[in-house]
Amino acid sequence: MYERILKRTIDFIVALGTFLILSPIFLCIYILLFIANNGKVFFFQKRPGKNQQIFEIIKFKSMNDKKDQEGKLLSDAERLTAVGEFIRKTSLDEIPQLLNVIKGDMSLIGPRPLLIEYLELYTEEQNKRHLIKPGITGWAQINGRNAISWQQKFDYDVWYVKNCSFVLDLKIFWLTFLKVVRREDVSSNTHATMETFTGN
Repeated sequence: MYERILKRTIDFIVALGTFLILSPIFLCIYILLFIANNGKVFFFQKRPGKNQQIFEIIKFKSMNDKKDQEGKLLSDAERLTAVGEFIRKTSLDEIPQLLNVIKGDMSLIGPRPLLIEYLELYTEEQNKRHLIKPGITGWAQINGRNAISWQQKFDYDVWYVKNCSFVLDLKIFWLTFLKVVRREDVSSNTHATMETFTGN
């Protein structure tokens, strides 16, 4: 009942209200990134949603497109701009995803939508993370975010799918707020961003 009906209603109301409240911040970040990234403000990428249906996620672009002499993109750490690093640490780069929630592609709470190329690498159990809509934040994010292993992350995602409830979502929402304020677990132990998933 909650996951099928109430969750979507709550998502829409909260996402729309939050977006309107944060619109001044949204505009400020837009201007700063427009300057830092030579006019490229947003990052668009196709991701698998509920039941693996593909949608286009939108985030603020925290990295530029600088390449080496061979035309290959530089590492994440080298392309991460000062503005980008700030919005990533404060999770402000996630604000545009409120539009994904309003549209219905995502939920406020749920497993994070990952890359399409990972789909063929999941085990049957790990693939259960796609039984519900992906979220801006989730159980894995408040239990380590980018500082935990892929296996731990998938275990948390599947656990959430099996235990999704209004009370659990409230808990995740509150703990996410604390994580953002404390700027915890933004990066992995070895990379500026989460390392690539290469399979089990």
